[in-house]
Amino acid sequence: MAMLHEPSVRAALEARLNAIRPDAPRQWGSMTVDQMLWHVNQFLAASVGEPHSLKVNKPNLTTPLIKFFLIYMPWPKSAPTNKGAISAEPYDLEVERTRCRQLIAKFVAKPLDQPWPADPSFGPCSGTFASKLQAKHLDHHFKQFNA
Repeated sequence: MAMLHEPSVRAALEARLNAIRPDAPRQWGSMTVDQMLWHVNQFLAASVGEPHSLKVNKPNLTTPLIKFFLIYMPWPKSAPTNKGAISAEPYDLEVERTRCRQLIAKFVAKPLDQPWPADPSFGPCSGTFASKLQAKHLDHHFKQFNA
Protein backbone atom coordinates (compact mmCIF):
# COMPACT_ATOMS: atom_id res chain seq x y z
CA MET A 1 0.00 0.00 0.00
CA ALA A 2 1.33 3.43 -0.97
CA MET A 3 2.51 5.88 1.66
CA LEU A 4 2.58 9.65 1.42
CA HIS A 5 6.18 9.47 2.63
CA GLU A 6 7.23 7.72 -0.60
CA PRO A 7 8.68 10.44 -2.86
CA SER A 8 6.99 9.08 -6.01
CA VAL A 9 3.59 8.87 -4.27
CA ARG A 10 3.96 12.38 -2.88
CA ALA A 11 5.01 13.77 -6.27
CA ALA A 12 2.07 12.10 -8.04
CA LEU A 13 -0.44 13.39 -5.48
CA GLU A 14 1.02 16.90 -5.61
CA ALA A 15 0.79 16.88 -9.43
CA ARG A 16 -2.87 15.88 -9.13
CA LEU A 17 -3.43 18.59 -6.50
CA ASN A 18 -1.94 21.15 -8.89
CA ALA A 19 -4.20 19.90 -11.70
CA ILE A 20 -7.46 20.36 -9.79
CA ARG A 21 -9.59 22.97 -11.54
CA PRO A 22 -12.21 25.16 -9.88
CA ASP A 23 -14.80 23.95 -12.39
CA ALA A 24 -13.94 20.25 -11.99
CA PRO A 25 -17.19 18.25 -11.93
CA ARG A 26 -17.56 15.96 -8.94
CA GLN A 27 -18.11 12.29 -9.62
CA TRP A 28 -19.98 11.65 -6.36
CA GLY A 29 -20.96 13.34 -3.11
CA SER A 30 -22.05 16.89 -2.43
CA MET A 31 -18.79 18.76 -1.76
CA THR A 32 -17.49 21.36 -4.12
CA VAL A 33 -13.82 21.21 -5.07
CA ASP A 34 -12.89 23.96 -2.56
CA GLN A 35 -14.81 22.16 0.20
CA MET A 36 -13.02 18.91 -0.68
CA LEU A 37 -9.62 20.54 -0.24
CA TRP A 38 -10.72 22.08 3.07
CA HIS A 39 -11.95 18.59 4.07
CA VAL A 40 -8.65 16.80 3.32
CA ASN A 41 -6.77 19.65 5.01
CA GLN A 42 -8.65 18.98 8.27
CA PHE A 43 -7.35 15.40 8.31
CA LEU A 44 -3.81 16.40 7.33
CA ALA A 45 -3.79 19.10 10.04
CA ALA A 46 -4.95 16.61 12.67
CA SER A 47 -2.25 14.16 11.62
CA VAL A 48 0.53 16.69 12.19
CA GLY A 49 -0.91 18.11 15.41
CA GLU A 50 -2.19 21.41 13.97
CA PRO A 51 -5.59 22.91 14.82
CA HIS A 52 -8.50 21.25 12.98
CA SER A 53 -12.27 20.90 13.10
CA LEU A 54 -12.46 17.12 13.53
CA LYS A 55 -14.51 15.61 16.35
CA VAL A 56 -13.23 12.73 18.45
CA ASN A 57 -15.28 9.65 17.49
CA LYS A 58 -15.27 6.11 18.78
CA PRO A 59 -15.45 3.55 16.00
CA ASN A 60 -18.22 0.97 16.13
CA LEU A 61 -15.90 -1.94 15.39
CA THR A 62 -12.60 -2.76 17.02
CA THR A 63 -9.94 -0.29 15.98
CA PRO A 64 -7.45 -2.81 14.50
CA LEU A 65 -10.21 -4.21 12.28
CA ILE A 66 -11.25 -0.74 11.09
CA LYS A 67 -7.63 0.22 10.44
CA PHE A 68 -7.14 -2.92 8.35
CA PHE A 69 -10.24 -2.19 6.24
CA LEU A 70 -9.31 1.48 5.84
CA ILE A 71 -5.92 0.64 4.40
CA TYR A 72 -6.54 -2.54 2.42
CA MET A 73 -10.13 -2.35 1.20
CA PRO A 74 -11.64 0.00 -1.41
CA TRP A 75 -13.51 2.98 -0.03
CA PRO A 76 -17.11 3.38 -1.10
CA LYS A 77 -18.15 6.62 -2.71
CA SER A 78 -19.97 8.97 -0.33
CA ALA A 79 -18.82 6.96 2.71
CA PRO A 80 -19.54 8.47 6.13
CA THR A 81 -16.91 10.89 7.41
CA ASN A 82 -16.00 12.70 10.59
CA LYS A 83 -18.75 15.26 11.27
CA GLY A 84 -16.14 17.96 11.84
CA ALA A 85 -14.94 17.56 8.24
CA ILE A 86 -18.29 18.41 6.67
CA SER A 87 -18.75 21.96 5.46
CA ALA A 88 -21.60 23.75 3.76
CA GLU A 89 -19.69 26.98 3.24
CA PRO A 90 -17.40 27.96 0.36
CA TYR A 91 -13.63 28.32 0.69
CA ASP A 92 -10.96 30.01 -1.39
CA LEU A 93 -9.68 27.21 -3.64
CA GLU A 94 -6.17 28.62 -3.96
CA VAL A 95 -5.85 29.19 -0.21
CA GLU A 96 -6.90 25.57 0.41
CA ARG A 97 -4.58 24.26 -2.32
CA THR A 98 -1.63 26.16 -0.82
CA ARG A 99 -2.52 24.92 2.66
CA CYS A 100 -2.71 21.36 1.35
CA ARG A 101 0.80 21.67 -0.15
CA GLN A 102 2.11 23.05 3.16
CA LEU A 103 0.44 20.31 5.22
CA ILE A 104 1.78 17.58 2.93
CA ALA A 105 5.30 19.01 3.29
CA LYS A 106 4.97 19.15 7.08
CA PHE A 107 3.49 15.65 7.14
CA VAL A 108 6.30 14.02 5.14
CA ALA A 109 8.98 15.91 7.11
CA LYS A 110 7.92 13.96 10.20
CA PRO A 111 9.80 10.64 10.48
CA LEU A 112 7.61 7.55 10.37
CA ASP A 113 9.22 6.10 13.49
CA GLN A 114 8.41 9.13 15.66
CA PRO A 115 5.27 9.36 17.83
CA TRP A 116 2.25 10.60 15.85
CA PRO A 117 -0.86 12.37 17.13
CA ALA A 118 -3.84 10.12 17.79
CA ASP A 119 -6.31 10.09 14.93
CA PRO A 120 -9.63 11.68 16.02
CA SER A 121 -11.60 8.75 14.58
CA PHE A 122 -9.23 5.79 15.02
CA GLY A 123 -7.14 6.60 18.06
CA PRO A 124 -3.41 6.01 18.44
CA CYS A 125 -1.64 5.29 15.18
CA SER A 126 1.82 4.71 13.82
CA GLY A 127 3.52 6.91 11.27
CA THR A 128 3.18 4.12 8.71
CA PHE A 129 -0.58 3.88 9.24
CA ALA A 130 -0.96 7.68 9.08
CA SER A 131 1.10 7.87 5.87
CA LYS A 132 -0.92 5.13 4.18
CA LEU A 133 -4.22 6.62 5.36
CA GLN A 134 -3.42 10.16 4.17
CA ALA A 135 -2.21 8.92 0.76
CA LYS A 136 -5.38 6.92 0.31
CA HIS A 137 -7.60 9.78 1.49
CA LEU A 138 -6.02 12.25 -0.93
CA ASP A 139 -6.24 9.74 -3.78
CA HIS A 140 -9.91 9.05 -3.00
CA HIS A 141 -10.91 12.72 -3.08
CA PHE A 142 -8.74 13.67 -6.05
CA LYS A 143 -10.53 10.94 -8.01
CA GLN A 144 -13.80 12.51 -6.88
CA PHE A 145 -12.84 15.53 -9.02
CA ASN A 146 -11.07 13.72 -11.88
CA ALA A 147 -7.61 14.73 -10.69
